Amino acid sequence: MKKNIEVELRSLIDERKFFDLKNFLAENGRDLGEDNKDTYFFLFSDKLLKITNNVTKNNAKITLKLQKIGLGSDFEEIEVEFPREDVEKVIRIFGILGFKDYQYSFQSRNNYLYKNVEFAIKYTVSWGFHCEMEIMVNSKDCVPEAIKQMTLVASELGLKIISDKELKELTSKIDAGWKRGQYSREDFEKI
Repeated sequence: MKKNIEVELRSLIDERKFFDLKNFLAENGRDLGEDNKDTYFFLFSDKLLKITNNVTKNNAKITLKLQKIGLGSDFEEIEVEFPREDVEKVIRIFGILGFKDYQYSFQSRNNYLYKNVEFAIKYTVSWGFHCEMEIMVNSKDCVPEAIKQMTLVASELGLKIISDKELKELTSKIDAGWKRGQYSREDFEKI
């Protein structure tokens, strides 16, 4: 059975922790590589739809998360891949269908695997420095164990998990245009 439920926890970090964590995971985990992407988020009250133009991996996809960030740690996902050169056409199709408002975000990220937890160490203008921890499962019954495993690894690494309430407040601020990041995309690429 395909694992299609993403169990995800997040932690906001500062610039120093960002680089310390990348170095630690590169030395003690498995470096899964750079994963930079342009992402277009279409927001709904209870779901998240996004178009991802994966710059590093030279592919693109549409992802529907059947639960919005801040409404729990597990998200059933439906994904459809398509050629990267069609990203603008897909955005246009969504616009014609009435989905005109979206948030754009460039994500500078590197992925690692450590103790069976996938880490995305990220910088975006909206979220600033942060990391996402993820385990994919195939059943809702597996979610509590995945959360427990990620929480233990986060504790070991000195990461504070953002609660659903904090995530909801943060994403509401970001949805309203607030930006946590101190660097533009161009400035971040210079550090």
